[in-house]
Amino acid sequence: MEFVVKGPFKDNIYNLMRKAGYHFQSKIEREGELALTRPPRGYPRFHLFVRVEGENLIFNLHLDQKRPIYPVRSPSRCERDGRRLRRLTSSGVYKGAPAHAGEYDSEVVEKEAGRIKEILEKHA
Repeated sequence: MEFVVKGPFKDNIYNLMRKAGYHFQSKIEREGELALTRPPRGYPRFHLFVRVEGENLIFNLHLDQKRPIYPVRSPSRCERDGRRLRRLTSSGVYKGAPAHAGEYDSEVVEKEAGRIKEILEKHA
């Protein structure tokens, strides 16, 4: 689910997201996004991508129901199981299979988006 919260904000993006209960996971350099999660460990969890456009924050939120399943790629395993590895996409997921069971437009995700908006609007 994608949504926008209009700024300007009194604090930086890291502190704002901490106030909303999110924890930094990684920075995606080529897309200028931050990846954050809530809670920081375990599943199910909310997974949030945030990018700054001017004074506004653009959010892309979904709920990960379970851990992504990526096959092992050790060299010895590749030699023993070459057929299986040919069926993988470049990201290491089997062709035709989703990386994880994620919810993008459910009621739970909509409520979480509303909660984030409410918290951030207090700090605008």
